[in-house]
Amino acid sequence: MKVGFDVSATVRPHSSGVRRVVSSLVEALEARGKLDVVRLAPAEGQGLRAWRQLTLPRAVRRDGLLGLHSFTSAFPLRGPGRRVQTIHELPWRHGVEENAGAGHRLWAGLGPLRAHRVVCPTEHVARDLRGHERPGASKLRVVPWGVDARFTEHPPAGVVDEVLLARYRLGADPLVLCVGSVRPKKNLAAVLHGAADLLKRGQPRVQVVILGDETAQLRRDLALASRLGLAGWVSTLGVVPEEDLPALMRLAAVVPVLSHSEGFGLTALEALACGTPVLVPPASAQAEVAGAAAFVVDPADPAAVGAALQRAVDERETLRYSLPERARTFTWAASAERIEALWEELA
Repeated sequence: MKVGFDVSATVRPHSSGVRRVVSSLVEALEARGKLDVVRLAPAEGQGLRAWRQLTLPRAVRRDGLLGLHSFTSAFPLRGPGRRVQTIHELPWRHGVEENAGAGHRLWAGLGPLRAHRVVCPTEHVARDLRGHERPGASKLRVVPWGVDARFTEHPPAGVVDEVLLARYRLGADPLVLCVGSVRPKKNLAAVLHGAADLLKRGQPRVQVVILGDETAQLRRDLALASRLGLAGWVSTLGVVPEEDLPALMRLAAVVPVLSHSEGFGLTALEALACGTPVLVPPASAQAEVAGAAAFVVDPADPAAVGAALQRAVDERETLRYSLPERARTFTWAASAERIEALWEELA
């Protein structure tokens, strides 16, 4: 079966998580070889809307494709072949404004009507989506994402993780690694309030390490850290090279993923693969993914967050070799197998 895959997320601005999902899943499909994968991306300077609605349908005819698989909610509304849409999350259902504009809401409503199948990464998102579907057989297919092989509890041969401590000027206090926590939905404030609670109670000090671009939200959170008396215990590293991320996760005592809304929580899975405890909110996508391996905590309760941070720090070494067992159940090969089954249905 010859199927076109919209890989525009790898060449146009998207979150690092979506880019990793697209690259890793397409590579896994190509490695398995059961589908004839045709990568499709817009030319430089070409508008995405025109490319999707005009160019992609022409590619189906020209290349004899069975259909088109989109890794975003936008997909061709008309044209030959089968159409598969991906919806990563519905943030407005959880009170989040980010990525909750009219366009995303429209696509979430159109997908079940115009796509032949709708892919989402967790049952959490599937439950949000079911309210949009027409009566009848469900078009939804849950395809959990995987974790890259570079995220492991042991560094590669010849690699010393601790070199990064000096490179990034990190101290000896346990690291609370906050990945991409420079956007409102990531809820860095919950981590800061928890760390402040620890400090107030005289518990072991922690160093909150923030990765990501400088944004208005980051400046607001740094001001909050100052008001909470945490100015000396917060470090911002900016955007770090992708190759440094696994080592930083192995060096961390805990990785909080207390977002107001997530569709999957790839960061939580990657941290577990590195043997690092994670904090997740109850009834969330990241809690579904992490399962019993996570510390589940109410982000609105600073004392609870602080207590969970302390437990993670205290139990870090004990958990180091058991947490990766959960992550090993999520592979890109398994994700690719589900995508293949979906296209076999459509064929």
